[in-house]
Amino acid sequence: MATTTFSPPFTRPEDVAGQLRSQGYAVLSPQDMAEWSGCALTQLQSIAPDWAELPPDEFLKDGGRYRRRRHACFEVQAGHVVQVPHRAHWQPLEYNALHGGMERWFAPMTAETVARPVWSQLLTALAGVCDAVFAGADAPARWFVEAHQFRIDTTDGIGRPTPEGAHRDGVDLVAVFLVERQGVKGGETRVFEAAGPAGQRFTLSAPWSLMLLDDARMIHETTPIQPLVPGGYRDTLVVTCRRGGFQGADVVGDVPAGPPVKAP
Repeated sequence: MATTTFSPPFTRPEDVAGQLRSQGYAVLSPQDMAEWSGCALTQLQSIAPDWAELPPDEFLKDGGRYRRRRHACFEVQAGHVVQVPHRAHWQPLEYNALHGGMERWFAPMTAETVARPVWSQLLTALAGVCDAVFAGADAPARWFVEAHQFRIDTTDGIGRPTPEGAHRDGVDLVAVFLVERQGVKGGETRVFEAAGPAGQRFTLSAPWSLMLLDDARMIHETTPIQPLVPGGYRDTLVVTCRRGGFQGADVVGDVPAGPPVKAP
């Protein structure tokens, strides 16, 4: 049976901030994302192999084994990116009914990944659009950034990119980069107004396409994936930006903060 997919409603790079203000979301094609962020696609593609080494997510309450994950936290302001000591990822039950209210200590992102110049360029671009859309006269603001590398696989049949269902994250901006998609069907992105009837559905299929969301205004989810060939998977990079601090208690692990990194 054929699977119906909907093309993403792409935004031009110069219209990203305006689209976020007016509609609460923006979607960029890989080429436009590269122009908008100042990152060459070849540089971005060079970090994609890092997703092959992700360890299992040990905190899935549905008992699944379909998600692999790494996590890291940063502070970004005025072009300066500083990795902070490793800490738990925490969300309130209000935003994540399945996994909220618990400290989840995911494996940290590797030093090799976060040391690449393209990494700080990406975070600086995201902080810049946050300044333009959310900070107002306070720009450049200090943004507390969490990054998550995900691989959703289909080894056991179905993989669930958002097992918690349609949700918000309790932050200012959510950025979802599609890193790779191999041998799967499904994985449709759905975004809805939190306080209205409007919504969109589309499938991100091109590596390094990007969806940006105003988290206060929009609810989002991604439908399950199923294998078209053995070993099919979907890789994403999810980055959230929040003013005022990270969510949860100020607890950190024993991984020291990385050195300050200034985007070129």
